[in-house]
Amino acid sequence: MRALTYDPKSPQGLRAEEVSPPEPGASQALVEVHATSLNFGEVAFMSEIRRPGEIPGWDAAGIVVRAAADGSGPKEGARVAGFAPNAAWAELRAVRTADLGVLPDAVDFESAAALPAAGVSALRAVRALGPLVGRRVLITGASGGVGRFAVQLAHRAGAHVIAAVGNAARGEGLRELGADEVVTRLDQVTSPVFGVLDNVGGAMLAEALALVERGGSLQSIGQASREPSTVDFERERRRASGRRIDIFVVGSDFGSDIEYLASLVARRELDPQIGWRGDWERAGEAAAALLGRRVSGKAVLTLRKQPR
Repeated sequence: MRALTYDPKSPQGLRAEEVSPPEPGASQALVEVHATSLNFGEVAFMSEIRRPGEIPGWDAAGIVVRAAADGSGPKEGARVAGFAPNAAWAELRAVRTADLGVLPDAVDFESAAALPAAGVSALRAVRALGPLVGRRVLITGASGGVGRFAVQLAHRAGAHVIAAVGNAARGEGLRELGADEVVTRLDQVTSPVFGVLDNVGGAMLAEALALVERGGSLQSIGQASREPSTVDFERERRRASGRRIDIFVVGSDFGSDIEYLASLVARRELDPQIGWRGDWERAGEAAAALLGRRVSGKAVLTLRKQPR
């Protein structure tokens, strides 16, 4: 089968080649991939998390061509989207059935491929903040894949959403998704917030923590800045106790959350915000666009044309 593998000597670290198809475990379904998506984290840190020859990729959507041997999960022919820590950028993929969600007919594969890593991360991070009705929530890196899902989901949860972006152009469309305020600097946030969903890290994490009110929290989701964070905990202790920083980890068993998000997409209550589309042979181009901050939302690659 054809796949994109990690090759540190190739442009953007990706090389198209023929590889052996996967052999699913007992609790894995074999999925024919129709669309996949790229996430900033897996592209930016590829050299740190991949070995040469390994197939990268977290998200994919397609059709089950072999159901799991243990009888769990979707049956053959089911349209699904799923998450796994690798091997999405290939024609065939073996996925744990607990990490597969069955798709409504109204949701196309490209939209579905945008959901697993970014959508589920945003959903679970919003839940981790607690009840949000009438509370102020700051989302940094709001123009990215996780950020645009988080804006919509926090708005649905009843929050007053403050979207922080790198520049005004990156903030386009965020008010339509549910942001009540769009800022380009955190000193433009004039009142404390109950929660922060931080996708940027670096110095911005400490700035955002200083805005959190007593009883609130900051979820550290990502590090788009690719810079470490330094927090003066003594200063923060003097300012106010009763706040926390959580190192967010998305966890496992994605299936039910993928199905929930897909149901919202089917009802047009959630927009996957695909900012770049193309054939998977253009994966290097998509990766460069993500790293260059030229994609608002998700970058999605298509492997097979869907029947009309």
